[in-house]
Amino acid sequence: MSDDRFDNRVAVITGAGRGLGREYARLLGARGAKIIVNDLGSSMHGDGVDAGPAEEVVREIREAGGEAFACTASVATPEGGAEIIHAALDHFGRIDILIHNAGNVRYGSLEEISYEDFKAVVDVHLMGAFNVVRPAFPLLAKAGYGRVVLTSSIGGLYGTNNVVNYGVSKAGMIGLNNIVAIEGAARGIKSNIILPGAVTRMADGLDISQYPPMGPELVAPVVGWLAHESCSVSGEMFIAVGGRVARAYVAETEGVYRPDWTIEQIGQNIGTIRDTSKQWILPPVPSGYVDHLTRSFEMVTQKR
Repeated sequence: MSDDRFDNRVAVITGAGRGLGREYARLLGARGAKIIVNDLGSSMHGDGVDAGPAEEVVREIREAGGEAFACTASVATPEGGAEIIHAALDHFGRIDILIHNAGNVRYGSLEEISYEDFKAVVDVHLMGAFNVVRPAFPLLAKAGYGRVVLTSSIGGLYGTNNVVNYGVSKAGMIGLNNIVAIEGAARGIKSNIILPGAVTRMADGLDISQYPPMGPELVAPVVGWLAHESCSVSGEMFIAVGGRVARAYVAETEGVYRPDWTIEQIGQNIGTIRDTSKQWILPPVPSGYVDHLTRSFEMVTQKR
C-alpha cells in the first residue's frame, strides 16, 4: 500500500517550532508538503521572540529533502495572522492546509486570574485561530480545496482547575470549527479539530510520573490524516492521547415534551430530561442546526 502523500500541497502550521507542531511539520514535510513553519519562539508564558526554533525545524525539513520557510509573526493579532498566511503565498504561491497549533499557558483560578493573563491566552489560542482562518478561508474557497485543523483540548470539553483562559479558548474553538466546516462544505474545504494529549513544554510543572508514553509522534498521524485530501469528514473532533484515537461529539438527550411547564414539573421530570438512553447526535455538517430544529418541532407536533 502506497503512503498518503502531500506532493504539491502547501501547509501553514502555527506553533511549529517545538512539540506537537514540530512533529506535524516534520511529518507533512517528509510526505512532500511545502511547509510554512510559524513560531514566535516565545516562552510558554508568551514572552520574548526567538527565530531559532522555527529556523531549526526548517533546517530539519530541508535536510530531509523537503521545502520549508520560517515565519515568526504572532497569531495573536490580525496583522500577524495575515502575515503568516501571506508567507505561504510569497514563498509557494498558494495555501492548501492550515493547522493552528500555537499556544501559551498562564495559570490562574477564576477568582485570581488577571484580565491580562486571561486575554493573553485567549488571544493566542482562540483569537489566534480566527486570525489565521480569516485570511486563509477566502484563498481556500477560491481554490475550491482546503484542509483546516484546529486545536482544542479535553480541557475545553470538560474543564480543569486554574486555567479558565485555556478552557474558554478551547471550548470556543469548537464553534469556530463548526462554522468553517459549514461554510466550507460547498467549497471543497474540510475543517476538523484535534484534541491532543502529549507531553510537551505545556506539561512543565505537572506531575507526569504516572503517564504512559505520550509523545507528539502519537498525535501527528491523526493530524496528518485530517490534513490529507483523503480526509472524509468535516466538523468533527478527534482525540489522540497515548496511542488512543477516538471521536468526541456533542449529543442531546431526547428530552420531554409538555405543552406547558412549571418549575415543579421540571424538577419532577429531570431524570427523564437527563436520560441518555435516547440520544440525538446531530453532526454540524451537513445540517445539524436545521436537524435540531426539525426533530424538535416534529416531537412537539407528534405529542400534541
